Amino acid sequence: MNRAAWILLSAGAALFVGLLAWQGFGPVSATLFAAGWGLVLVAAFHVLPLVLDAAAISVLFGHDEDVTARDALYARWAGESVNSLLPAGQIGGPVMMVRQLTQRGMRMRRAAAAITVSTTLQALAQIVFAVLGLVLFGAYAAHDTPSDLRLAASVATAVLAALIVLFWLAQRRGLFGRLLRFASKVFGKRDWSVLMTRADAVDVAVQALYRQRRAVLASFALSLAGWIVGTAEVWLALYFLGYPVSWVDALLLESVGQAIRGAAFAIPGSLGIQEGGYLLLAPLVGLPPDAALALSLAKRAREMLLGVPGLLYLHLSERNWQRRRAMRLPATD
Repeated sequence: MNRAAWILLSAGAALFVGLLAWQGFGPVSATLFAAGWGLVLVAAFHVLPLVLDAAAISVLFGHDEDVTARDALYARWAGESVNSLLPAGQIGGPVMMVRQLTQRGMRMRRAAAAITVSTTLQALAQIVFAVLGLVLFGAYAAHDTPSDLRLAASVATAVLAALIVLFWLAQRRGLFGRLLRFASKVFGKRDWSVLMTRADAVDVAVQALYRQRRAVLASFALSLAGWIVGTAEVWLALYFLGYPVSWVDALLLESVGQAIRGAAFAIPGSLGIQEGGYLLLAPLVGLPPDAALALSLAKRAREMLLGVPGLLYLHLSERNWQRRRAMRLPATD
């Protein structure tokens, strides 16, 4: 992890600790502990949106690949675990998903194209989901919503939209080839021709995949369904925390809260930003500050409950692949 990432992680951690200290560790922990084994059920429910996200990836595979929907599920699980628990921003997860798919028999350019396109479509679906939350934001509490809450939600959604537009434009102009050519100028001192050829092949595969309109539309729809279904996770968490809310309240919290988190993608795990977002949104649904922070910690507990086994699976699968690869190599004297 480079210096900038360490600075962002440190800033997020400081904000995280500061918010907990501001509200008081005692009340927040007491609210969180009240959920008890309910947090395990919240984590178990998250498997459903995880399956939908994996399906959004698998519809982009095409019929000429050996990988299956189950392979997509394992790859998605591993990628989400990396994004949630490792200091790799939001880059490490997609890279690991590509690696997982290639280890399971998918051609690298097709794997990179599928993950790039599915990541873009998932972010686009997140924007649509956030806009839905903003519509509720305006209609549900139009007269008593503080202006700073409206501004924070609108800015987060606008930043997220701008980022995904830039990412899509970069793909249209040959994202991977341009990155490799830039790297060759910066680092030089080696032959980059083979890597550039592969990068250009990935760019061609990405653009070809976007032309498969039916698969792209299906992937987007499944991603949006995953975001919407994820609303139940907030509803369940608050129920077990002792602060039940309506479905509309849960949708508002999840949609706008995820937009705020997504806009802070550069901070590993959006540490501190997620907590601040829920504190801003809590007054809209009548949640006290300690319950808002407990909700954020409940979601982080879910990340731990699914992410730690995901990282363990990733370690074991990587070790097994390396062993199989070594067995295939010819012996040398």
